[in-house]
Formats: sequence, C-alpha cells, structure tokens
Amino acid sequence: MKTIGFFNNKGGVGKTSLVYHVAWMLSALQARVIVADLDPQANLTSMFLTEDRLEEIWSLEERPTVYGALSSLFRGVGEIRNFLPEMVNDRIGLIPGDLELSRVEDDLSTAWPDCGDGKERAFRVISSLARSISQAGQSFSADVALVDVGPNLGALNRAALLACSHVIVPVGADLFSLQGLRNMGPTLRTWRAQWGERKGRNPEPTIQLPDGQMTPAGYIVMRHSVLAGRAAKAYSKWIDRMPKQYWKYVLDEHGKEPISIDSDANCLALLKDYRSLMPLAQEARKPMFNLKPADGAFGGHQAAVQGCWTDFKELTLTIMQRCGVSIFG
Repeated sequence: MKTIGFFNNKGGVGKTSLVYHVAWMLSALQARVIVADLDPQANLTSMFLTEDRLEEIWSLEERPTVYGALSSLFRGVGEIRNFLPEMVNDRIGLIPGDLELSRVEDDLSTAWPDCGDGKERAFRVISSLARSISQAGQSFSADVALVDVGPNLGALNRAALLACSHVIVPVGADLFSLQGLRNMGPTLRTWRAQWGERKGRNPEPTIQLPDGQMTPAGYIVMRHSVLAGRAAKAYSKWIDRMPKQYWKYVLDEHGKEPISIDSDANCLALLKDYRSLMPLAQEARKPMFNLKPADGAFGGHQAAVQGCWTDFKELTLTIMQRCGVSIFG
C-alpha cells in the first residue's frame, strides 16, 4: 500500500477539500482507500462525518481516532492500539482526526534527537503514525492511503510525512504559496536525510519503521478563476512562476530554464474554483462531482458537475500513476 501525503506550508489553498474529493473519486473508480486525518483541526473528518457521529466517536473511552490509537504509547503505558477505521462507504475507510492529537507534538519533538542517540522508545514514538496508518490499511485491504496534514513544519507533520512514500503539493495562485514552496522544499529534504541517518541506529529490529521517502510527486494549482478558458490575469502572473520555484526549491534542481505551466510535467493539474458547486456540496454532504438536481445542481450546474467529474477523474488517475499505484489490479 502506497501512502500519499498532501502538504503545503501555506494554508487555505483547498488541500483538505482536494483530499476529500480524490478519496471519493478513488471509490468511484472501484479502489479501496484509507484516509488519515492527521491535522488536529480535524476538518477533513468533519467533511466525511456528521457532527453527531463525530461527537459519539470523541466521547468513547477508547476513541477510534488517530489520537486514541497512540495515547497509550505517548502516556508511557503501552504501545499503539489497533482499531478498525471508520467506514465511510464500502471502499473508503477513515482514520478520524482528533483535536487531542496536538498534545503529542512535544513528545514527537523530543523523540527526534533521541532517535539519533539510538533510544528504542524514540523510534516507537516517531514511527507510531506510520504504523497506525499501515495497520488501518491492512485491516481495510486498502490499495492506497491518503494523508492530510496541517500547514506547518512542526514535529507532528514531520512524523506524519515520514509515513508517506510520496508528497503532493497543492498550491494557490498567490505569493504566499510561492513562499511556501521555498520553506517546505528544503525542510522535506532535511527531514529525509536526517531520518536516513537515524534509521540505522534503531536498536529494536522488530519495530516497523517507515522508509521516509517523501518523494515529491508534483503540484496542483488550486482555486484560480478562469476567463475564456485560461487563468485570469491576477492569477496567471503567479502561476507562471510555479514551475521554476518547484524545480528549484522542492526538487533542488538549479539552473533550469524557465518553462511554462502547460509543459511542466510536475504540474499535475490546474483546478479552477468551482464556487457555484462547493456550497451545494457542503449542504448535501457529498463531493461536488456527485451533485444531483435534487441537491440544487440543476440547469447550468449540471454541466459544471460533469466538468468537475472529468477534472477530478483525470487528476486522480494522474496522481496514482505518478505515485506508482495500480488501482485496477
């Protein structure tokens, strides 16, 4: 099972909505997918589950959430606890998010240098998120796992992304997303190199450690407005700079000649802002491309729904191909 992380140091680019829609499209394509909400804000979980169900989960003594799986280990009284993922449908399993997850940040931060000193518990702590995702994926017979994380470069995201074989970078068409690439690219390389040095110091070979590849698999330009089939001028000036910034800061490829967004193989898609569909989808609690006339998507909305389906199908297949996932067996 490949584990794919979606990450950008810049928040508000539509990352969580992207993960939600890719998961539903994988389900429509008959693939089995585990979705891990590793952002303590739990916004992805709230898209999949009703408030009543979420309140029920969070009130259980042994929460079937990511924090519930890790709590004994972080309290120093046990190991990670196996649990069955929440069934969204027959092909989507959810590892629910939990606001309590933010409590493990300090322990994860302390464990990182302790791995360098070869301390067994530190390796159990750092690998705990990866092992929980792996266990949930096996119990669900998943073809792929999708991981949503918050927009920061902290210890929690480091441990979460170590679980990922590939990283997809959603970006907005703005200055802040460009700066986000400058921050996250070097940081991912540092984490990868440091984990490579630490892994060999693990004193307990039975601990299932993640590879920590975090291979950049491409970027997706999100939520830009379109005029006459092309990005509006206010967005295009930032979009035009994305290829060189991605090559330089994320791939560490310097001296590349500027290339256009249309010819950059690292650009997986340019997704326009489906502003008329998103409010309807939120009200109906379903992905935009599944909206029906009964949901209020009638008239011109249906053409937008069909276009959204095509866009997300192409994007999802591209992501799976780029990450080496065969979803058709």
